[in-house]
Formats: sequence, structure tokens, C-alpha cells
Amino acid sequence: MDDRGKADGQKGGSERDASDTELSGRLRGLGSALNKVQAERKAEAVSSEPDKTSTSAGMTLAFRLGAEFVAGVLVGAGLGWGLDYLLGTKPWGMIVFLLLGFAASVINMMRAAGETTTKPPKGGA
Repeated sequence: MDDRGKADGQKGGSERDASDTELSGRLRGLGSALNKVQAERKAEAVSSEPDKTSTSAGMTLAFRLGAEFVAGVLVGAGLGWGLDYLLGTKPWGMIVFLLLGFAASVINMMRAAGETTTKPPKGGA
């Protein structure tokens, strides 16, 4: 038997039960918090591993952006040269449409990269 229970009298048993209940509740809380942290660390470890598909997706996006930029500038220059040839306004059509092609290609690149997505306004009007 336990000598502490005899020394404390009758109050010792009920106090010990209350403290045991409190301690086991704290232990369960700490256990659940520990499980949460371990799950988060596992998720971080899995997500930090290099992903082969993400590198190929990045290269695909880079080639797409480059192609869209070059295509926009070339189309603008071609239209400007064609208008200059037809209308006889030698450098002006090429200059104007080259700049328009450049601007259009930058807008297309930003759209393709997801930079210019339209966001709905927050809150009501």
C-alpha cells in the first residue's frame, strides 16, 4: 500500500484522483499537439522533395512565354512592313506596329504567366 495515502488521511485519495485526471487530460492534449506537429513536419518533408513535373512545367512555361513574346513582335513588325509597303509610309508603319506588337506580346506573356488575372472587388459597391 501507499504510505502517502495513509499520511494524508481521507483527503489524499480524492486529491490524487483529481490530479491524476488533470494530468491525464494534459497528457492527452500534449499528445494531440505532438501528433499535429509531426503531421505538419511529414507534410513539409514530402513537399520539399524535388518534383520532376514542376521543373518540366517550368521549362514549358518559359518556352511558351518566349515564343509568345517573339511571335507578338514579329507579327507587329510584319504588319507594319506590309502597311508601309502598301501605303508608302516607309518607317512609320513599321515603328508603330512594332511597338504595338511589343505591347501585345508583353500583355500576352503576363496573361499566360497568370499575373493579370482579374480579381473581383472586395465587398459590395
